[in-house]
Amino acid sequence: MADGRVPILMYHSVATDPNDATRALSVSPRAFAEQMEVLAEQRLTPVTTAELAACWRTGRPLPPRPVLVTFDDGYEGVHRHALPVLAEHGFPATLFVSTGWLRGPYDTGGGLDTMLDWDQVRDLADAGVEIGGHSHSHPQLDQLGDRALRSELILCKEIVSDQLGRAPASFAYPYGYSSRRVREAVRETGYAQALAVGNGLARRAQGPYALRRVTVRRSTTTAEFERLVQGRAIGRTFARDRALTKGYAVVRRARQARRAVARALN
Repeated sequence: MADGRVPILMYHSVATDPNDATRALSVSPRAFAEQMEVLAEQRLTPVTTAELAACWRTGRPLPPRPVLVTFDDGYEGVHRHALPVLAEHGFPATLFVSTGWLRGPYDTGGGLDTMLDWDQVRDLADAGVEIGGHSHSHPQLDQLGDRALRSELILCKEIVSDQLGRAPASFAYPYGYSSRRVREAVRETGYAQALAVGNGLARRAQGPYALRRVTVRRSTTTAEFERLVQGRAIGRTFARDRALTKGYAVVRRARQARRAVARALN
């Protein structure tokens, strides 16, 4: 966009028949294909998270009308349904994996639906999808103590590095929750940039560890999707989400304060 704002789309599951746990944040394969067609028709240029951050860090110009397609958690439908559509258009994307949710040697059984296995993750990486970190067990990171927080970040990074042969450069906060302490830990772990949610367009001024995304849901219509990628009516679209987020932020700060007092007394 001319004002330097960039839409970062946040997807989760792409599934014909998702389960109850993932339904609201899933999209159907048909809807995903239609949404990628919208990007093509509007001549938007998808880039990866690492590419966006590198351009903003160095001052290198972005391609015309940049947009990011990102997926959280690691659902199997990203490989089955999304990858063929991305390949058809030649679109890159970023997948943020919760390493303890993926099928394979590190599976903790916490995945909410059918998850990717590591062969599928490697297929995605070979096809040009950036693989980023999303913690190991998908906790609310800002509610963890320092030791557990760093364990989540380091274990995720080490597993991705071991499985793919290269360390993940980008991170996405589970549930979108972070704090100054969490962002500093992410930076110290070696991630170069991180995405939140916020349901707003990303701007360089947000800094590399608090870039905002907009949520794409099963209820997102084609007309609404077009407005999102054009940066129109975002405040109205996500007004309820923002009100709920503000209310919950008060609750979360109170919990953190109680935990800090408890740690100080022990």
